[in-house]
Order: sequence, then structure tokens, then C-alpha cells
Amino acid sequence: MLEYALKGSKRYWTWVCFLLVLIGIGFIAYLNQFQVGLGITGMSRDVSWGFYIGQFTFLVGVAASAVTVVLPYYFHNWKKYGRIAVIGEFLAIPAVLMCMLFIFVDLGQPMRVMNVLLHPTPNSVMFFDMVVLSGYLILNLLCGWVVLGSERKSAPPPTWIKPFLYIAICWAPSIHIVTAFLYQGLPGRHYWLTAIMAAKFLSSAFASGPALLVLLCMIIRKFTKFDPGKEAIQSLAKTSAYFLIATILFYVFEVFTAFYSSIPGHMAPITYLFSGLEGFTKLVPVMKVCAVLVAIGTIILVTPPLRKWEVTLAIGALATFLGMWLEKGLSLVVGGFIPNPFERVFEYWPTLQEALIALGVWSLGFFILTILYKIATTVKEKAVFDKYGQKQIIE
Repeated sequence: MLEYALKGSKRYWTWVCFLLVLIGIGFIAYLNQFQVGLGITGMSRDVSWGFYIGQFTFLVGVAASAVTVVLPYYFHNWKKYGRIAVIGEFLAIPAVLMCMLFIFVDLGQPMRVMNVLLHPTPNSVMFFDMVVLSGYLILNLLCGWVVLGSERKSAPPPTWIKPFLYIAICWAPSIHIVTAFLYQGLPGRHYWLTAIMAAKFLSSAFASGPALLVLLCMIIRKFTKFDPGKEAIQSLAKTSAYFLIATILFYVFEVFTAFYSSIPGHMAPITYLFSGLEGFTKLVPVMKVCAVLVAIGTIILVTPPLRKWEVTLAIGALATFLGMWLEKGLSLVVGGFIPNPFERVFEYWPTLQEALIALGVWSLGFFILTILYKIATTVKEKAVFDKYGQKQIIE
């Protein structure tokens, strides 16, 4: 099926070349970081995790969110997701690869990444993070490719793949739970020290992931002959709305706990993010934009007339995705380091070099996603579906 990726319109190849240029720019920026070191970034002794780890954290959630499509279809036979199950699985593949790349570029000496494999330490949460991410990547590659291959042959998936599908569904939440454990197990960081961190991670993931899938389904429908189905898109939007509300509630719970208890260590990071601390306000505009985007996304996604109109649905899905990206991809990580254990504020902001490297990693992810979706849509364009989205088997 790989040959399908080598055939496309002029618009398709223009997009691919554009992504390759961005990948090249990011790679050149990374070569400079490799030679000079992490000193070219905005990170410091006091803020040792920055934009790279923020992107890693956010993308783990995007990868895990594939379960919001796969679980209803394979566990509950929700036929409306029949057309987009593979679309969800293929989204997880580049998301996991980007997670791994962001860890790689965050290491001062990237060769040391092999120490995780050469010297495994089962008592380390990072070791288990590597295990669950690698396993999830393999499972989605296997399941997505086998199921798509069966669709190409107009046949049902082989029975031997079903156990792997069920394992992948159960595996998905673990990748974000383990990521949450990386944060909430650090007693010196009050902003992360909360028992509901894993629940908040999963809820935000299941808000941002389906929102991104809504946008991707709209793009697929516009630029290909394959239609993911209006009912499937609307169902994804509802899923995003429910979990977006849960995410907002979890955040409100944290704010209440911090300020009602009046514990300074818990109040300080939230105060810094929303109103500034000791005159430092670098992330206040980010949180204000985040709050506005989340409000827009919530209003649109929970209001049926706005959700059903595709123009506003696209705006709501984009606002939800960007809002969650700002909260988890930047403010969550930085907020945990402010103030430092000595009660001093050292601000962080990503440098141009960091931004270019991150842009290169994101571009590589979208390049892989483009190739996978080109293959999937080509196969599905030739398929015949019934009114429930089930593929008709042609004898």
C-alpha cells in the first residue's frame, strides 16, 4: 500500500515539499543545539523542563486520544466510527513518534537515550514511560496497517488481530497515566503535586484529541473523495465537549483547593500564571488567551446549533485544541518551576532556536500523518460503505 503515497495531485506534493522544508529548517537548528548545547534554549538551572517537554506531554495525550474512536467501535460496535477507526489509529503513530523526538532533542547528550535500554531501571517512572510509548506505537502500527490491508481486500480483519486491538485499547490510557506520574510524584513542585493529575491529563487529552480529529476529518472530506461521515464528526465533537467540561472542572478543583487552604506553595504558581508574581508576568497573556480559547470551544461544542454548523464547529474544535495546547504544552510545565524551592522567580520563554526545532518535529509528525492518511484515504475511496459506515464485503 505504500505505493499510494507516491501518487498524488500537485497540491499534495506542494504540501509534502513544504513540510520537508520545515523539517530541514528544524534539523539545521538542532545541529546548532547539538554543537553548542542546551544553552541556546531558554531553559536554565531553575527551569530545566521547557517547551520540548511541554510538547511531549501534550502529544502523549493526542496519541492516547485515539482510544475515543477505537474503543466505541471495537468494544461497543458503534458503527458510525467504522469509517474513521483507522484514521484515529494512524493519528496515534506520528503523535508517539513526536513524543520520542521531543525527549531526544531535550537531552543535552542525545546518545544517552540508549542508557534507558542498555541499563533499564524498573524503579524509574521514565523507564515505564519508554515501555508504554514503544508498546503503544507498535500496537497502533500493527493494528492500523492490518485493518487497512483488510479493507483494501474487501475482507473483514483477521481474527488474530482482535486481541491486539483490545490490548491497544486498554494500553492507551496507560501512556498518559505514566506521564502524569512523572509530574505528580515530585514533592518539591506544588503545582504538580496533586492526586488528580492523571485524571486531568486524560480528560484534557480526550478533549484535544477528538477536536483535532474533527479538524482532520473536515480536511480529509474537503481535499479527498472520502467522506468520514457527518455523524462521526458530530460524535467526536460531543466527546470533546464532555471531556473539555471535565478538564475545566478539574482545574477549578485545583484552584479551590489551593486558595481555600491558603497554602502558599500551591497558590503561588496559579497566581503567577493568571496575574503574575513579584512583578513577573511573562505567561499571564498566554493564560488569558488560553482561557478565552477554552471558553469559545466550550460554548460552541456544547451548543447544538453551533456544533452542527460546520463553520462554527471548526472554530470550536480549533479553539479547544489550541487552548489545551497552551495549557498543557507550555504553562503546565513552566508553572511547576515557579517559584523555585528557594521561593524565587526565574522566568522562562522559548527561544527562536527552540521554536524552530519544535516546528521541525511537528512538521515531521504532520509529514508522517500526511503519508499515512494518503494511503488510508486512497484505500477508503475505493471502498463501498453502507449507511452505518460498515464496509461492504464484495464477494
